[in-house]
Amino acid sequence: MVGNIYLCQPLLAQMAQQFGIAEKAASLVAVATQVGYALGILLIVPLADMAKPVLLVRTLMALTARGVAGFFPANSVGDDIELYADVSRTRLLGTFYTLRQQMQKPENEPAYALADFIAPRDTGLADYLGAFAVTAGIGTAELAARFEKANDDYNAIMAKALADRLAEAFAEWMHKQARDAWGFGLTENLTPADLLRERYRGIRPAPGYPASPDHTEKITLFRLLGAEKATGIQLTENFAMLPASSICGLYFSHPDSRYFAVGKIGRDQVLDYQRRKGLELRAIERWLGPYLNYERASD
Repeated sequence: MVGNIYLCQPLLAQMAQQFGIAEKAASLVAVATQVGYALGILLIVPLADMAKPVLLVRTLMALTARGVAGFFPANSVGDDIELYADVSRTRLLGTFYTLRQQMQKPENEPAYALADFIAPRDTGLADYLGAFAVTAGIGTAELAARFEKANDDYNAIMAKALADRLAEAFAEWMHKQARDAWGFGLTENLTPADLLRERYRGIRPAPGYPASPDHTEKITLFRLLGAEKATGIQLTENFAMLPASSICGLYFSHPDSRYFAVGKIGRDQVLDYQRRKGLELRAIERWLGPYLNYERASD
């Protein structure tokens, strides 16, 4: 839904009847079954048997999944992506700041920045950017603590791992809903293997990962979505997400959009990035430390 924010708490009542489990558990099973390929080795068992293992049932009964996503009118300005309040594009809602590759590359291969996949403002083209935040980890800490209290460290670890896989599945399912909302996803006819190989149009890069290494970009994402209120996900002072089994990111729809690694960046770009973001250089260098191709001053 372009220009709007929507909540996603997928339910599949027939799953509850089929497996004889509570509806809340069925909602998480629904997420997992619709994108079971994202659960990896945890779904080696047939889907029809997936609710039978005691650990899976106990975990599903204990967890809550929540998600929020939004689509915003957007255009790029240099390496920045501006988001607007409506289709008139006259009121700025926020800006995502992207970084560009600076490594040596083969001739005719571009140096990518995520802003490349959004139409430049001076072209007059109307483009859009999506954003999302999902969690499947509400209740995980309490469940793991119960296992640990019973000296069952194995199941405590496995419960956390299952919550992580469910969050990945939920994020993949939400991306499919986003592609459908854009329209081009409605004609997809992809196998699970195709989806694993990301043979669909669009990408969903996350702040703090190779294409968008700055974790502080989560601040803008959370503000635009009202993510904490909508999902219960909180950002720590170091921009980790709690519950831990949570994912956030951006939706790009450009047919040529792709994942890439920014890699090492020079001081020239860091200074430009600092100017654009309006933060102190020391703060920028702290968050981008692993990506700097020079030695920064000690704190």
